[in-house]
Amino acid sequence: MGCREGELSILLTGDEHIAQLNRRYLGKEGPTNVLAFPMSEAPQEGELKGMLGDIVISVDTAMREAEECGETLFETVFRLLIHGLLHLLGYDHERSEEEADRMQKAQERLLALIDNVP
Repeated sequence: MGCREGELSILLTGDEHIAQLNRRYLGKEGPTNVLAFPMSEAPQEGELKGMLGDIVISVDTAMREAEECGETLFETVFRLLIHGLLHLLGYDHERSEEEADRMQKAQERLLALIDNVP
């Protein structure tokens, strides 16, 4: 992904806390599965080191998604972690269909790498 050295903060929390963060920082009501708070607006290739940002995952929502998708909780949390990381690296599926496709392909590629780890 072009990021050889980077640091991020990961918070595993519940629906109540992530709903508070969602309302406070994004103006959206209710819980969500993952939030990502990048340290910079649009990181460039040379800026992909140091503190990338924060990823917040609702374990409550992840448990429901795991059951709905037929995944283990571990798989769902990793999928959400990758999704949040891509946001920190500048991907944004809400910007356009092309960007959503680009992000989906990157997410699938990274998930495939994890699947191949013994």
